[in-house]
Amino acid sequence: MIDRDHALPLSRQAELLDVSRSSLYYTPVPLPKADLELMRKIDRLHTDYPFAGARMMRDLLRRLGDRIGRRHTGRLMRLMGIEALYRKKRTSLRNPHHPVFPYLLRGRTIDRPNHVWASDISYIPMRQGFLYLCAILDWATRKVLAWRLSNSLTTDFCIDAVEEAIAKYGCPEIFNTDQGAQFTDSDFIATLKTRGIEVSMDGKGAWRDNVFVERFWRSIKYEEVYLRAYESATEAKQFIGRYITFYNEQRPHTALGGRTPDEVYFNQLDRKAA
Repeated sequence: MIDRDHALPLSRQAELLDVSRSSLYYTPVPLPKADLELMRKIDRLHTDYPFAGARMMRDLLRRLGDRIGRRHTGRLMRLMGIEALYRKKRTSLRNPHHPVFPYLLRGRTIDRPNHVWASDISYIPMRQGFLYLCAILDWATRKVLAWRLSNSLTTDFCIDAVEEAIAKYGCPEIFNTDQGAQFTDSDFIATLKTRGIEVSMDGKGAWRDNVFVERFWRSIKYEEVYLRAYESATEAKQFIGRYITFYNEQRPHTALGGRTPDEVYFNQLDRKAA
């Protein structure tokens, strides 16, 4: 796929192949099969019990018959990019290069497309490894506007997803994320700020501040990811893309009156334009 000896720049090759630029320079270090299996179990448990920290996760795993310690559990959770979703005391200073913005959505009525977009990253297990999925949703209609897979937790694949969504649908008024390092990165913030988009961030560990993205993760995990064991990143991309198309175009949502995200998104845009 990628030809390192070709005259075309690697960044342009990545763009044409729709893969993360970071994947061109990342050399994966294989994890033991036992750790990969533990991570699959942690992912399922975290989906069901998002409040579980390393200690509780260790105890849940032990109830399943796995002999594992808290430090080992915590290391795997950090590798997966997950933590217990509850409000905790602030025990460390904020990185001055990674500013955190206030949460702007509390008490606000959000009932039209492109008013608020939300984004997050989730762990995607494969048979012999794992990937990270970044998705961008329209808050009012639940439509998945863009998504990217990456084998590393860098910022660029998140920026690629944002730029694709903006190219297809224009700019939102507000963009909401959690306080993860990818979303507080100066390059990511600049991608939004230079377009006049207001930045909103969840309270630390406050998953309900980005609840619709969390609901999407649960849907895609139980309706797609956990039903398969992807053999490769290419296969994961194929099936996840197929599911997201189904989610947007065919999957009815109770909160949308039985309509699909695409129906609500485009119908409201048409009424606004009329």
